[in-house]
Parts: sequence; structure tokens; C-alpha cells
Amino acid sequence: MVLTEPDAGSDVGAGRTKAFANDDGTWRIEGVKRFITSAEHDMSDNIVHLVLARPVGIEGVGGPGTKGLSLFLVPKYHVDLETGEIGARNGVYATNVEKKMGLKVSTTCELTFGEKEPAIGWLVGDVHDGIAQMFMVIENARMMVGTKAIAQLSAGYMAALDYAKTRVQGAVLPQMMDKTAPRVTIMHHPDVRRGLMLQKSYVEGMRALVHYAAMWQDLIMMAKAGVEGIDLDMAERVNDLLLPIVKGVGSERSYELLATSLQTFGGSGYLQDYPVEQYIRDAKIDTLYEGTTAIQGLDFFFRKMVRDQFKAIFYLAAQITETVKGDAGNGVLAAERELLGKALEDVQGMIAALGGWAMASQENPDEIYKVGLNTTRLLLASGDLVIGWLLL
Repeated sequence: MVLTEPDAGSDVGAGRTKAFANDDGTWRIEGVKRFITSAEHDMSDNIVHLVLARPVGIEGVGGPGTKGLSLFLVPKYHVDLETGEIGARNGVYATNVEKKMGLKVSTTCELTFGEKEPAIGWLVGDVHDGIAQMFMVIENARMMVGTKAIAQLSAGYMAALDYAKTRVQGAVLPQMMDKTAPRVTIMHHPDVRRGLMLQKSYVEGMRALVHYAAMWQDLIMMAKAGVEGIDLDMAERVNDLLLPIVKGVGSERSYELLATSLQTFGGSGYLQDYPVEQYIRDAKIDTLYEGTTAIQGLDFFFRKMVRDQFKAIFYLAAQITETVKGDAGNGVLAAERELLGKALEDVQGMIAALGGWAMASQENPDEIYKVGLNTTRLLLASGDLVIGWLLL
């Protein structure tokens, strides 16, 4: 995916890369893109870039903003369309490889199109609908990014757990002043156990979140394949609602709790002798690429709630309410179900407040700033609610 430019990050519609039509039906692409994952490597004979660019000189397309962008397929090497054989070099080159905090195994490149020679591409499909086409790929990428982040926290937790089981330091808390008391592993210390349990809870809860979202994606595919009895409309709405939670909450909570994983190791965790310091560096990017957490929060409220007329969130709230009023755990979890109900009320209160400010902004536009201050908080709170529900 080739979207980002030096002056067009989260604001994709500010992209300046241009596309000029050729007489043979191909397009000439000119511009600079950055932060492109694996844009140059030797793992395959050819690399095919999906590039967002703005058509020039074509009536009815190429206007301002995201709607003016079209999607083009631009290969590193030209390909014989009859035989499939690789031909001459195309005019797209990696002009820089970024030096990053983490994820160093991945080549993150700046790509320059059409500087040395023409960069020839083909319009994807027969319509200029680039951002909609690209979002089919982006939504899949957001699911994968959230899953990767959660898996990284799982690895950090397992490393911390193994260390805590073997590292001997101090006596149990009631005997901490007794210099003759037996030394114990740090698993016996309450604060270490608290940190481990917090990691474990989020790992297992967010893993359930990934499976829950994947279930809705399976239902969508089944419905489109002709399986009867599936409400395709609601399945798509709920899946859309869950994606920013998987990506945004999955990445933020994982990065946050990997610090707790490292803390378990004490000073040793700061060394490269153990893997968690790398996990932290590698996990930070998950809160940034494929839409920052702030973007996920805005998308979550304005698109997945307001534009959806709150249908998906009402459906999800009804499912959670069934658990609250049910008998999950045969009475053993009564206190936890009561807390879940209170958490649901808190999140519903947040949604009502943001909805009120959004409506008030029609009379006073400055009211919308109050919404923007709180969309990320709403996203994280909603994520904690869903994770807690799935754990029960």
C-alpha cells in the first residue's frame, strides 16, 4: 500500500502525487511517497505497488480531497502482459530507507515516482474510486496490526511469567524484615503478581476480542456466499464497529502493558539479554501506522456510531446486557456481572455526552472540540468494556 506522503499522513486527501493518462491506456505517476513498508527488498523477483494518486486533466476526476484520488498498480519491473515475463525497470525507486525505533527487519522506504524515467502504472478497476478501493486493504491491515500487537503483548507476558518463576529475590511479605527467612521467587511478591495478572487478563481478553471480530467477518463471508439466516447488514455494522477497537485498543493496551512486562525483569529488562525491550520498540508502531489511535477514535465515534445511527453499538450493548442480567458462572460471577453493568452505564453515559456535544455543534461549531477531546477516551473505555464482557 502506497498512501503516505511527506505532507499527507493522516490527512490522506492532501496527497500531491499525480497521474497523467497515456494514449495506450496506461498512466504516468509522478510524486514522492514515504513510510512504505517493504517497498524495496530482494525477497521476490518483482514488487507491485498499489499507489494512490490524483489524475490530472481528466474531466470529472482528480478533484481535491480523498474523493479525487485514484488507485494505480505500479510494478518495480515492467511485465509482458502476454507471457508474464519480467522486463525493463520501471521508474519507481526507493530513495531512502528510514532508520527506525524498532521493527528493523522491515524496510520502510521513501519511494520516488517518475524522477529518473517514467513510472508507468495501470488504473485499478474501471472507475476512479481509489480511497474506497484502498480501504478494502486498509481494513484488513488494521485487523492484522491489532492482532500483531496483541500477540506481542502475549509474548512479553510469557517471558515475564517465566522470569518471575525463576528469579529469586527477598522473602515473602510477612517475613520481609526477617533476614533469616527463606528467599523466594518474585512470583510470591504481590505487586509482581498484580502486574502479571493484569497482563494475563488483557492478553486473554484481547485474544477473545480478535476471535469475536473474526467471527463477524466469517458471518459476512458466509452471507455473501449464500448462507441463509445471517443478518448481513448487522454483521457488517458490528464488524465495522469492532475494527477500531481491535486496532486502536489492541495496540494501545499492548504497548502500555509491555512496559509492565519489562518491569517484571527489573533492571535486567532494560538489557538486550531479554527480548521485552525489543517488543516495546517493535510494538509502538502499531499505535501509529494504518491510522493513529486518535484517528481510530474519531472513526469510532463519527463513522461507526453517528453515521451508523448507533445501530451497531445498541446491538452490542444489548448483548452485554444479556450477560449482565444472566447467570454466567452460576452465581459465582454475580459481583463481576454487576461491575460489568456499571461499566456499560459509564460508557453509555460517555456516548450520550459526546452525542449531545455533536448535536450542539450544529448551533455552535466550537462544541465539536469537546467531542474531539474525548473520542480516544471513548474508544479505550469501550474496548475495556468489551474485553471485560468477553472475559466473563
